[in-house]
Amino acid sequence: MKIQHDFAGVIEAATKTHLRPTDFPTVIPDIPHVHYQEASETGFRALWVVCVLMGLSSVAFYIMAARVPVQKRLFHVITASITTIAFLSYFAMATGDGLSWHSTVVKTTKSGVVEDIVKRQVFWARYVDWALTTPLLLLDLTLMAGLNGADILVTVGADVIMVLTGLFAAFGSTGTQVWGWYTIACVAYIAIVYNVAFNGRRAVQGKDSKTKAFYGGISLFTLLLWTAYPIVWGIADGSRKIGVDGEILAYAVLDVLAKPVFGFWLLLTHDAMARTSPNAPSWFTQGLASDGAIRVS
Repeated sequence: MKIQHDFAGVIEAATKTHLRPTDFPTVIPDIPHVHYQEASETGFRALWVVCVLMGLSSVAFYIMAARVPVQKRLFHVITASITTIAFLSYFAMATGDGLSWHSTVVKTTKSGVVEDIVKRQVFWARYVDWALTTPLLLLDLTLMAGLNGADILVTVGADVIMVLTGLFAAFGSTGTQVWGWYTIACVAYIAIVYNVAFNGRRAVQGKDSKTKAFYGGISLFTLLLWTAYPIVWGIADGSRKIGVDGEILAYAVLDVLAKPVFGFWLLLTHDAMARTSPNAPSWFTQGLASDGAIRVS
């Protein structure tokens, strides 16, 4: 009876003081603050500009290919394929395809409660582009130098590893994953530099002086550009020091230099040296020999 009396007293007191539900203490859960890093209209305009440049360059390269004998078109076909793939990649990114969101915890309390999260756009279409175009770029260089097949395979394999580990790093959930994959990518890049700069230079020594000078210049140009890519990645996707727009603009400049500018330099010089430049392999112009065919020498 006493308990009922006390309870009735509490109800009566609450009624007299006009207590509302909001007057009672509530427990508010800790909600982490989310920082969004995404491309703005400026970034997407830059993507459209590069998309158009890649498309126009591709058309120009195909026209240049049609103006030379088929035996001299190997570099034209490879280079045109590079800018065509880049055009498709940039079209995808400019229209909002080929991207995803990646969340990274940047701040936690001592008790492990998450306070700050960064959600950043990652353009995975860029990595698809690089996985297809950078081996073709290396084919241009290594075939020009006359590198042997074993070294070409090692160079292209190291390049694919570099691009894929860069993609894994972009979507890494911990610092160990991000910078571990990044380190592997850098080691693979060192293997590329060794084959292009050292083995390639040694292989090209057997060619004429114009080819040697040209290979030295364009290979140095390419390696310097490629060295800038991991630097941009480190301050963009890696440490998030610059926004997505800054990342887009930096990669846009590098891609234009590494693909259309590289392509025009290569093909114009190749056409000028058409008499001394090597012919494409016989399978490129005549196809593979049929098994069992009778040949008359």
